[in-house]
Amino acid sequence: MKTALVTGASRGIGAAIAQRLAADGLFVVGTATSTEGVENISAALGEGGTGFAMNLHDPQSVQDMLAAIADIAEPPQVLVNNAGVTRDNLLLRMGEAEWVDVVDTNLNGTYRVTKAVLRGMIKARWGRIVNLSSVVARMGNPGQSNYVASKSAIEGFSRALALEVASRNITVNTVAPGFINTDMTAQLTEEQTAAMLERIPLGRMGQRAEIAGTVSYLVSDEAGYMTAQTLHINGGMYAA
Repeated sequence: MKTALVTGASRGIGAAIAQRLAADGLFVVGTATSTEGVENISAALGEGGTGFAMNLHDPQSVQDMLAAIADIAEPPQVLVNNAGVTRDNLLLRMGEAEWVDVVDTNLNGTYRVTKAVLRGMIKARWGRIVNLSSVVARMGNPGQSNYVASKSAIEGFSRALALEVASRNITVNTVAPGFINTDMTAQLTEEQTAAMLERIPLGRMGQRAEIAGTVSYLVSDEAGYMTAQTLHINGGMYAA
């Protein structure tokens, strides 16, 4: 049984991805930053996986997490870098801490985890890496220069890495969701939701299961010839 590592798996899109991959027959390790998040992951996955605490800012925490996986499962051959944060502000008002936290979590965190699991994939001569971007990486979004920069960089990182590891039968792709029905979007007012839907040709928000289904395909054997690509799932809001 292959092991899949999904970061930021305690809620939202990450939780949906973790549960879908477990249903596909993978043993899923989901990460969170809090004890409550870890417990939620383990409860949701049941026998199909478990939760672990990990701090993306700390390289040692990443290594400790992989050591813990080695005690219960095979090294991850599937990696989904989903964890991310936002610290929205106009650039003129954005403090350096707001910039650094977002870039270090979203971009540097992806680097740290990917590098840590890559050796095992190379040894196995098989691997699937899926990195989560966003529609705003291409469209831009005022007040999110830090977030947009991190997600744009993740797309470039993925393309470059895909070329480095293709000869080892490892694929690297990016999924860029648009507006998805999550806890965050559920907090929007009716007016905000209506304004958002006006920008989406399909006239609705995406569902977490639709993102999870795309990731499920990308990590499967059937997607073995797809690499260095960004898949846009945004209801037509942005045409690549």
